[in-house]
Amino acid sequence: MKTTVKEVANLTGVSVRTLHYYHGEGILEPSEIAPNGYRYYDEACLERLQHILFLRELDFSIAEIKGILKNPDFDQEDALRKQRKLLTLKRNRLDNLITILDKKIKGEENMSFKAFDMAEIEESKKKYAKEVHERWGNTEAYTQSQKKTNGYTAENWQIIHEEAEKIYADFLANKSKSPQDPEVQDLVAQWQQHISKHYYDCSDEILAGLGLMYVGDERFTQNIDERGKGLAAFMSDAITVYCSKSTK
Repeated sequence: MKTTVKEVANLTGVSVRTLHYYHGEGILEPSEIAPNGYRYYDEACLERLQHILFLRELDFSIAEIKGILKNPDFDQEDALRKQRKLLTLKRNRLDNLITILDKKIKGEENMSFKAFDMAEIEESKKKYAKEVHERWGNTEAYTQSQKKTNGYTAENWQIIHEEAEKIYADFLANKSKSPQDPEVQDLVAQWQQHISKHYYDCSDEILAGLGLMYVGDERFTQNIDERGKGLAAFMSDAITVYCSKSTK
């Protein structure tokens, strides 16, 4: 079976832009790219996409997913079993909520709030995420980040937060300029240094991937754009320029 990127988007609910982003990040390569540039996906690609979406459901970053899927010990069947367990818990919760609504519609009194409880689902997600991290989350960036951040105090996190917000604010203040502007490019360098200092060694390759993530992952886009609409796209464009330079 050969499926176009648009058909995959319609089938899975994953946007075309996100599929292009996954391709750019090297975690979901099309099975074929036609001479006209059209991307085609086979069943193996769709199966891999399922694993990616499951790991995203467990809040893994794209960099971590890349390392996990490259690991030869990655157990696809085990991952699918965990996905089924998590989805079953979510289905049971929805069934309970529907039951409560049906009773309310019939005029029955029901003051139980147990069906609204997300504790079991959240606990399962944490459990599975922890297990996957322990078994496959051994990328260098993840290891460095864990080692650095584990010892941070509340005061450390506050300082890091304020430093990041200062850089965000400077990007926003310069948003009317071209991404190629020297001042904007200096902010990208500051952002790269900020990540390397507080989390992990942020190479140009990793930085380029983060830039794509800022516009390819809706959660990142929404979070960054809380400071100003279009900020995520502006930072992404500036990072692309920065990382495309042959020399710095």
